[in-house]
Amino acid sequence: MKPAEPLLPPETPVDGLLASLDLLTITRAGAVLHLRLNRPAKRNAISDELIRQLHTAVLNLPADVNAVLISGEGAHFCAGLDLSELVERDIGGAVQHSRGWHAVFDALQFGRVPVVAALHGAVVGGGLELAAACHLRVADDSAYFGLPEGQRGIFVGGGGSVRIPRLIGVARMTDMMLTGRVYDADQAERAGLVQYRAPAGGALAKAMEVAQAAARTSPMTAFAVIHALPRIAEQGAAEGLFTEALMSAVAASTPEAKARLQAFLEGKAAKVVKS
Repeated sequence: MKPAEPLLPPETPVDGLLASLDLLTITRAGAVLHLRLNRPAKRNAISDELIRQLHTAVLNLPADVNAVLISGEGAHFCAGLDLSELVERDIGGAVQHSRGWHAVFDALQFGRVPVVAALHGAVVGGGLELAAACHLRVADDSAYFGLPEGQRGIFVGGGGSVRIPRLIGVARMTDMMLTGRVYDADQAERAGLVQYRAPAGGALAKAMEVAQAAARTSPMTAFAVIHALPRIAEQGAAEGLFTEALMSAVAASTPEAKARLQAFLEGKAAKVVKS
């Protein structure tokens, strides 16, 4: 028998600073904060103001939020940089603009909580860079992925050259940029860009389910996964194993870890089973 679909908590509006961010629609679903890019007429293209508001939201998460979900209003997740705002900059200004995006996406990737992206429609250019900065990605059948910078005479500037090859490899990213190749959702999953798939229109529900599961992770374990795991992957084997030993000891020493382990030993916690 197929297991019942999980009952997801209703989403409620936020107040205060987060409610004032007009290019984001922000709601709560239990311990998950849902950030929707809210420029549907522009296919949620990232303007300077939108990137500033996203940074503000990421840096001001409520203390009781344990995961973030990012999605896009309308027919698309995000069509990348708003080219209508692309202005002549000298080299210094262009570098600073790129570094501003880096600061936002670094805050997302190396923040306090896991971040899940719900992907549909266009996930291209800066939109793909945003998705790559999230920890988990859910795509529905409508999603497609591209890096049109190569055809626009520009280069990625939002961290894509660092994050995307670590997900799909240098050769695949090279192909996407040199030839304009576009991946559909199935190809993106096979390449390792997407961890979960959903039918058309189903990305948001599935991503919320994933975000709710991530929100139940012990905070110190979540911190270790977000901050230590990617760094260990970049270290040599000996250094990585040493870092793992330190992080393992820290995570196991928390009161929550001890309580969870005791609950398991007493038969009060669920065992791992095949889904």
